[in-house]
Amino acid sequence: MSSSVLTAVAWPYANGPRHIGHVSGFGVPSDVFSRYRRMVGDRVLMVSGTDEHGTPIQVQADAEGLKPRDLADKYNRVIVEDLAGLGLAYDLFTRTTTGNHYDVVQKLFLALYRNGYVVTKTAMGAISPSTGRTLPDRYVEGTCPICGYEHARGDQCDNCGNQLDPADLINPRSKINGETPQFVETEHFYLDLPAFADSLGNWLATRTDWRPNVLKFSANLVENLKPRAITRDLDWGVPIPLDGWRDLPMKRLYVWFDAVIGYLSASVEWARRSGDADAWQQWWTDPAAQGYYFMGKDNIVFHSVIWPSLLLGQNGQGDRGGEPGAFGTLNLPSEIVSSEYLTMSGSKFSTSRGTVIYVGDFLREFGPDALRYFIAVAGPENQDTDFTWEEFVRRTNFELANEWGNLVNRSISMAHRNVGAVPKPVSPTDADAELLAVSRAGFDAVGSLLGRNRFKQAVTEAMRVVTAANRYLSDQEPWKRKDDPDRRDTILHTALQVVQDANTLLTPFLPHAAQQVHEALGGTGVWAAQPEIQVVSDLDVGPDYPILTGDYAGEQARWESTPVEIGRPLVKPTPIFAKLDPKLGETGPEWAPIR
Repeated sequence: MSSSVLTAVAWPYANGPRHIGHVSGFGVPSDVFSRYRRMVGDRVLMVSGTDEHGTPIQVQADAEGLKPRDLADKYNRVIVEDLAGLGLAYDLFTRTTTGNHYDVVQKLFLALYRNGYVVTKTAMGAISPSTGRTLPDRYVEGTCPICGYEHARGDQCDNCGNQLDPADLINPRSKINGETPQFVETEHFYLDLPAFADSLGNWLATRTDWRPNVLKFSANLVENLKPRAITRDLDWGVPIPLDGWRDLPMKRLYVWFDAVIGYLSASVEWARRSGDADAWQQWWTDPAAQGYYFMGKDNIVFHSVIWPSLLLGQNGQGDRGGEPGAFGTLNLPSEIVSSEYLTMSGSKFSTSRGTVIYVGDFLREFGPDALRYFIAVAGPENQDTDFTWEEFVRRTNFELANEWGNLVNRSISMAHRNVGAVPKPVSPTDADAELLAVSRAGFDAVGSLLGRNRFKQAVTEAMRVVTAANRYLSDQEPWKRKDDPDRRDTILHTALQVVQDANTLLTPFLPHAAQQVHEALGGTGVWAAQPEIQVVSDLDVGPDYPILTGDYAGEQARWESTPVEIGRPLVKPTPIFAKLDPKLGETGPEWAPIR
């Protein structure tokens, strides 16, 4: 029986191109999961977009001599193109500067306000002395007053996990220019997080199957909840939808608040564009629907504590009760799928420090699937992982080219050369049956792991089938069977069947290569659908903008073993994966040299 599955993918900031550390957390894992769930027949809605409000956008706009909207337009296009090139199969990748997003954010704010979960409070806000602008909490750094960690942020300490305010920090400094911020008294709306302590804690207690790092981190935060500002003194963001506030030129909803609501607004936008404005509800108000949220570990607090609190408040299910808002009773996340950091030479990827490999540069030289494979098999799923060019070369050459690519090439080449088509098996032996059993068993083994977001184990298990098939060919030696064509053809048929099965198992990870293998086996049509970029008009008010979307219902890929078609013509294949020069592992490419 099929399920409705929401894949909610963290929103990348539109203040620059994304690097491979970003897509290792939010991008590739979410796409692997979504492609698998579509293959088993589930109704998947994969949504996200560029996060375009707040001071970080203003800061980068100033640096480039642009207006905030122009900067957002510039990098929205870059990010859309990079994610399309990587093959991330979004149903809708949009942006937060749309009329639809503003409307959804304001409606959810009003539901929280009416249910008593939003309160006004006067506090000390951090201001940049040189610009007069508000400094976002995350742009203020200092020493944690609780544990003494010297690089605590103004919203939380990553060392002890405690929630903080910028004014709490010892020796605070601006991460933008290092200056000491001024703290001025200002009135803002706050999300009254303590009013969710019981309801949020009780809900988290039911999330026993989450990744341990997410559960532990979230439980620690719930023990020390404090009201959190949801407005800021700046002019770039969603207006506050209340009389006396909506027309204030320097009061806007805080970017963290509007960005997480983007999962809902993107779903609503997708439904409106589909012709059925209520279609989003099957993923949001049906209690049987599942919602999976993908991000890096620095976003856990927003998805495991704050976003569930917003949903509970909108639903009237916080500790104070209330009535459901304009969207009815919305589902809370089924799982928070958080990855650790992908590092480079032991350092977190950082544009400002020059520790960066941009997605666009990577795709232009190496294509998408080598990166997708590396992230799946060697990425930061459960712990910080160091990216090295040496390891990338090794994985590409020995696993993709030598193991998988070689299996495809030699199986199809021998069948083409000797038969010209998929041969007919004659009198299979135990050795043939044993390999086919391993191949068929892979669907349950790999599928079970993908369904639980165990990507590293899943791709390793899929490659185990590839290794078994290569060993089988080496043992059976069909190239020596000229005097026994029946046995030769049986071996080649068995190998081609396993190539087709393995290609299915690897499709979520390597969708571009999977299409090539499908065609090399004589298949036609779309095996693994790819996203497409469309330029659309704003549904409410605003300029045209590019989105990522796609028609995935028509793809042929299904999570099952299907018999390879006997007699299907074959042509001489071309290599699926090219080997890389081993020297690359020692030097890196010119655009990202090893220092």
